[in-house]
Amino acid sequence: MSANHTTRSDTLPLTGVRVLDLSRVLAGPLCTQYLGDMGAEVIKVETPGHGDDTRSWPEFKFAADGARASGHFLSCNRNKRSIALDLKSDAGRAVVHRLAQSADIAVESFAPGVAARLGVDAAQLRALNPRLVHCSISGFGSVGPMRHGKGYDLILQAFSGMLSLTGDPGSPPMRSPFSPVDQGTGMHALIGILAALLRRDRTGQGCSVEASLFDTSAAFLAYFLQNYWNSEREPAKAGVSHVSLCPYGVFDTADRPLILGIANDALWRRFCALAGLGDAVADPLYASNGARVAHRAQTEALVTQALRKHGRGHWLALLDDAGIPCTAVHSLAEMSAHPHTEASGMVLHYEHSHFGALKGVAQPLRFDGERLGQRQEPPRCGEHTVEVLREAGCSDDAISALLEQGVAAQAATG
Repeated sequence: MSANHTTRSDTLPLTGVRVLDLSRVLAGPLCTQYLGDMGAEVIKVETPGHGDDTRSWPEFKFAADGARASGHFLSCNRNKRSIALDLKSDAGRAVVHRLAQSADIAVESFAPGVAARLGVDAAQLRALNPRLVHCSISGFGSVGPMRHGKGYDLILQAFSGMLSLTGDPGSPPMRSPFSPVDQGTGMHALIGILAALLRRDRTGQGCSVEASLFDTSAAFLAYFLQNYWNSEREPAKAGVSHVSLCPYGVFDTADRPLILGIANDALWRRFCALAGLGDAVADPLYASNGARVAHRAQTEALVTQALRKHGRGHWLALLDDAGIPCTAVHSLAEMSAHPHTEASGMVLHYEHSHFGALKGVAQPLRFDGERLGQRQEPPRCGEHTVEVLREAGCSDDAISALLEQGVAAQAATG
């Protein structure tokens, strides 16, 4: 049970919506977690035995009995129930088809061709339920010569050109470590699903929604691509700075570095007044953002020289009071402990029935001023198998047979 404020289920935006979650790893599970946060009932279908791939990914939280929970899994699987089913069996597919008949949304992220072989692609599930919104998440989409390619976040960061942009000048290819392509694809899938539900309200018909890591990576690079097409020049690696803004990046002070974000000329003039750089305001080398970008090395040297006269704390207080964007370069520990992080409600505190006190990261939205809380802890693999099968109309004898045949599995007890 969450220790944070929990919105009443009957006031949540998606109360009454049923989701069949056939996805794995990050993009799909993040999408369905957000659907669950907004009130949808989410049934996560996992492979008997090992479940979602991320259940075995470190770092782990350990229980007294030696059971473990992966941070990756915990981060994107709250507000779901888990049923463990063998989709390669006829009986397992029959159960999923029964669940699909009463679902509003189905989400899958299988490798190309696998969903069709397992009987859970859009054509087969929507034939059973024409009102179903079916979302397929893939690496490269269903159109084009790469449509059969398998995609992971790193693969698409490389394929799209992202790796050619990240890092300092002269550095080797550098991955953005928080899997932006995976997470962005999950959010794009969510957008498409919600739009499809609105269309269904008008037409009475579901539809097929496709989201892919390739499409997301291309969309994330929109202004880089637009600038490339305008100039026909590949952008240089800019480290933590911005190719179109200056000064905008990390700068040394007398003790510790800070981030300074001068995004327009008004902020530049305000900064110069605080930093004792009044002469730079009218200097043609620095008077406009375009001039500062063209003379980046000189601009950054000028700013660093001024900032090194005092420590980080002095500058952060002064700049913040003047409304100039700035921050310390925080570690995760510093960000987690910051008073704003706690006050924001982005950290969910809850007591897990097996692992004790845990934290999670909330959905980054507020509805009527409130965060959406956690109603259900991330499940163990197969924790709700029997419960879901009964709700689907299976008799106790049929459930026992599915368990004995290994078609279905329950979470270990004790």
